[in-house]
Amino acid sequence: MTALRFPVSAADAAPGSNHSEMANAIRALSMDAVQRANSGHPGMPMGMADVATVLFSRFLKFDPLRPDWANRDRFVLSAGHGSMLIYSLLHLTGYPDMTMEQLKNFRQLDSITAGHPEYGHAPGIETTTGPLGQGIATAVGMALGERLMNARYGDSIVDHHTYAIAGDGCLMEGISHEAISLAGHLKLSKLIVLFDDNGITIDGSTDLSVSDNQLLRFQACGWDAVAVDGHDPEAIAKAIEAARTSDKPSLIACKTVIGFGAPTKAGTSKTHGAPLGDEEIAGTRAKIGWPHAPFEIPDNILNAWRSAGKRGAEFASSWDEKLAALPAEKRKQFEQQISGKLPEGWKASIQAYKEKVAAEIPKLATRQSSQNALDVLTAAIPQMIGGSADLTGSNNTKSGSQGPVTASSFEGSYIYYGVREHGMAAAMNGLALYGGFIPYGGTFLVFTDYCRPSIRLSALMKQRVIYVMTHDSIGLGEDGPTHQPVEHLASLRAIPNLNVFRPADAIETAECWELALEAEGTPSVIALTRQGLPAQRKDISVNYSGYGGYILNPSILDRQVTLLASGSEVEIAIQGQKLLEAMGIGTAVVSMPCWEIFKQQPQHYRDEVLSPGTLTVAVEAALSFGWHEWIGPHGAFVGMEDFGASAPIDQLYKKFKITPEAIVEAVKARL
Repeated sequence: MTALRFPVSAADAAPGSNHSEMANAIRALSMDAVQRANSGHPGMPMGMADVATVLFSRFLKFDPLRPDWANRDRFVLSAGHGSMLIYSLLHLTGYPDMTMEQLKNFRQLDSITAGHPEYGHAPGIETTTGPLGQGIATAVGMALGERLMNARYGDSIVDHHTYAIAGDGCLMEGISHEAISLAGHLKLSKLIVLFDDNGITIDGSTDLSVSDNQLLRFQACGWDAVAVDGHDPEAIAKAIEAARTSDKPSLIACKTVIGFGAPTKAGTSKTHGAPLGDEEIAGTRAKIGWPHAPFEIPDNILNAWRSAGKRGAEFASSWDEKLAALPAEKRKQFEQQISGKLPEGWKASIQAYKEKVAAEIPKLATRQSSQNALDVLTAAIPQMIGGSADLTGSNNTKSGSQGPVTASSFEGSYIYYGVREHGMAAAMNGLALYGGFIPYGGTFLVFTDYCRPSIRLSALMKQRVIYVMTHDSIGLGEDGPTHQPVEHLASLRAIPNLNVFRPADAIETAECWELALEAEGTPSVIALTRQGLPAQRKDISVNYSGYGGYILNPSILDRQVTLLASGSEVEIAIQGQKLLEAMGIGTAVVSMPCWEIFKQQPQHYRDEVLSPGTLTVAVEAALSFGWHEWIGPHGAFVGMEDFGASAPIDQLYKKFKITPEAIVEAVKARL
């Protein structure tokens, strides 16, 4: 087999065609698809067509027939509004699913060519982009994944680059600063960002809103940064080649003309987010020398692109041989890790831990219980990669066996993300998408506001990312209302395909971790307390949290009242139950660690737990929003109605009337 090398020469990159023709194919497809849809963003694909052509035809290592090949280069279109760029590239290079018919159905119902690239819609789309800045931050996670896997399996198995195309908007968004700062600190040298430096946003010239020197900014964060003419293929190739040999991440600022080739609209915001119109498209065809009909690609140009797409098959085949040459145990380990499957024996490890907890009956904050579970889980599941946004000692996210990930050593499994909640959450998405890792990371629950865009994308992309969110209520005490989450549980529960766990004790905490790890297509938030909580259960024969809600303490008398609670308020509900039963009012306590899982249970089970016809009272140190689905129009809620306050925990629960006595009052007022 011929040993292949990058970069590919210009002649080898385009046999039977030339660079301009190949780039113009992207421009034509992009403007035609947007015009047909009467919706979209033609300017960016037209402006970055030269850069993309150089990257895909001369540098990018990929195989359209094996889009999930583990050692492929990753490509992220952070400026996702220019989605016709990636759709054109996928079609031209020969990805089977990206047919011409799909391009013609751009932005139409049930097509795979959505307005912004959507992960899972088509092979070759590595991540969902659209919210600006998310793509470049996710690419940092992918580049980090490459270094972590390389440290475990070596250059013969893991050795590739992550490329991202980003625009002015991506770099204006604050998440980009967190991402580039982290990448520079960790010296992620195989990350290359191609900046579409066209000087235009929706409002007009970037001069209206920004005057940053992006080269100096990136250099200050530890990157190599250069500027090139984004329409000079040899200058672009030279810059990429240099970036590939750098020991730092690289920014290549490509000076481009948005809507390149459009006779009257090029270089203006008019090409950003609207079709060019028939007259302008006709003028563009004449100006760039493209006499072909809409969606028509001449054979010589298509063959040149398909040749570029086929080149990666030799790399993939050579890699197969290297993988086969690994020692059998090492190869099995790699294949198991990259598959996403959990290793054998981990269930036995967590079960043994639960038996220990049941015997000891500890009173612990659930954040401490979480760390105890992590000590077991991270030892049993090597693909778990932890971290915290500068709150390691508060979130309790680092297990005893985990070493730090540093710029000089990627053999550890714990990342100090610094005070970068936005960047941490997006990087975790990148790690999950990269494959082979189960990322988890911590901050305070109130700061899920900073993580929310990435959490939403975790859910949208169906990624197993675990958010460890501690200090989950007014129970954190003296730090006060700025740090006391009251609306956050409700807002997180509103996100589709997200499991929000709030365990009540050490056993439930272990069970919630177990469930989060098993949920391959669903991210999880595990909300944990600062304050100590008593053990509520000794029965570990079943993972009762796996029902979402269950009868923790049945009534002794005939049930008249059902108390629903989660987390730290389960203890208060049990105390309320004792008072009510002493009054002759039969009361059951239901622990609800996960609403989302409870909703999935059959109706007969939910009826058994909730006992329709009884008075239902929900208890949670948060706002009531959402609880009425379970308590009905005649039930009661004992919890928060406003923001918290700064004071010791016991005083706060009394002030806001989240007490056993308040439960009794609510029941007596309604029975």
